[in-house]
Amino acid sequence: MAGIQSEYHRTQHIGWLRAAVLGANDGIVSTASLILGVAAASATQSAVLVAGVAGLVAGAMSMAAGEYVSVSSQSDTEQADIARERHELATDGARELAELAAIYVRRGLDTELAHQVATQLTAKNALEAHTRDELGISDAVSANPLQAALVSALSFIVGAGLPLLTVWLVPYASLTPVVAGTSLLFLVMLGGLAAHMGGAGIVKGIFRVTFLGALAMACTAGVGWLFGVAL
Repeated sequence: MAGIQSEYHRTQHIGWLRAAVLGANDGIVSTASLILGVAAASATQSAVLVAGVAGLVAGAMSMAAGEYVSVSSQSDTEQADIARERHELATDGARELAELAAIYVRRGLDTELAHQVATQLTAKNALEAHTRDELGISDAVSANPLQAALVSALSFIVGAGLPLLTVWLVPYASLTPVVAGTSLLFLVMLGGLAAHMGGAGIVKGIFRVTFLGALAMACTAGVGWLFGVAL
């Protein structure tokens, strides 16, 4: 109907939002953990900074490559299913129409109405109807490998840059507590922002991001301290 505007749904951004949160979280946690581990092993401030920069570059490339390969595999699976559905529509349209109608019956429509809906949607765009309602694939949530790779790499760089900036600015004597404290603050901010953008509870989002990040940093610092003592 004219005048009806499309509603905003958060799932429209689920692809890049997931990659952004994952990249930023990994950037903060892995880089801060690396910094704390190297610092705990009694390394110099310049060595800690070099290790952090190397971790940033390696992590960003790894995140981009990993996201691209992972999401490409998902996209390949989706395209294979769509190609199979296209072939089945071309070779056995009647069975596919009945299959689509059966889906609507299971969702609560009576048989006659379900058949009418299936017929009308098939007449408009049969492949789109089957892709969405049979396969569960839509434009809003379909895989985009390049987008996921770029967003993940950029967000990793931003996340990793925060603890690196802290190392560069603070005196070496207070490096460990300041990096740990600021990194936890960054994780709190990330958890809250991600929860807000995803429509989830703020407290829950902050807790699950911050707790696991703190655990990772503590474990890495412990490893660095043990090696530092051994050396």
